[in-house]
Amino acid sequence: MKWLRRKPTIITAAGLAVVLAATVTLWNVSSARTFQFFGDLVDRVETIEKVVALTFDDGPDPAGTQQVLDLLDAEQVPATFFLMGRDLAKHPELGRKIADAKHEIGNHTYHHQRMVGVLPSTVAREVEDTDAEIRKTGYSGDIHFRPPNGKKLFALPHYLKEHNRTTVMWDVEPDSEGTPGAQQIVQETLRDTRPGSIILLHPMYAGRDQSRQALKPIITGLKERGYRFVTVSALLAAR
Repeated sequence: MKWLRRKPTIITAAGLAVVLAATVTLWNVSSARTFQFFGDLVDRVETIEKVVALTFDDGPDPAGTQQVLDLLDAEQVPATFFLMGRDLAKHPELGRKIADAKHEIGNHTYHHQRMVGVLPSTVAREVEDTDAEIRKTGYSGDIHFRPPNGKKLFALPHYLKEHNRTTVMWDVEPDSEGTPGAQQIVQETLRDTRPGSIILLHPMYAGRDQSRQALKPIITGLKERGYRFVTVSALLAAR
């Protein structure tokens, strides 16, 4: 019967433009440092006090963890380590060293996959399995969350809101793009840091030697400018 036949859907140029614009908008929102659809997000804290949070993503990994810990100990600087569940499971002794040194440990998911377009069950598994590995280190403080590559859209922020978790982004990221040298990393960090900044570095893996080399000059340079280092939790408490 002809009346049962469906007419083929015709996508006009205008309709395609709308779809593309919406896709681009959502992609940009998923990467936004200062906005998400649900829950609490922070990229820095408004304050006149010269305090900053030094944060590290990924790992722990034998290539860089001990070197970073030794430097932080020598400089008496607390930091927040956003660690991956799979790396903690592989190197539990390194996780314990971070906890024993009284640094803060945050959640960076288990597998470091982009948390966009994933099921709520995937979000829960990635977060909760990593929380479990973090607790095995002996760390007992608050566990903040940082999304891999800063990507978040619907399912992840909704889960975090429902569980009263803060999404911690950053406003200084000198080594996230490309392979900058240590000098460039230092210069960009000192240039961009301001009171209340959250600094993101990636010093853990073998290929991140330049980030490790930059760490001491960054700490020295910020101290000379009057900055004091605190954990993310301490920085959030200043809001």
